Amino acid sequence: MKRISVAGGSGYAGGELLRLLLAHPEVEIATIAAGSNAGQRIVDLHPNLAGLAHRSFEATSAGALADADLTFLALPHGESAAIAAEMPD
Repeated sequence: MKRISVAGGSGYAGGELLRLLLAHPEVEIATIAAGSNAGQRIVDLHPNLAGLAHRSFEATSAGALADADLTFLALPHGESAAIAAEMPD
């Protein structure tokens, strides 16, 4: 089982990634980050993701995303590079 994080989970691309990951049998969704929406329930922005009803968005930081085996960066233009540069190797 692979632990996958998503940064930018509140946007369209992040929501679609989460939808696909929820259906994958060999994935555990780790951190779901969304900077300005940190603390907000995921289903408030993505009502179709009922499987994440118990989860809220976390603040976007390299530290919060570092515990995953893989991290998708679905951030606005220019922000992904900054987070990627801070991620551990």
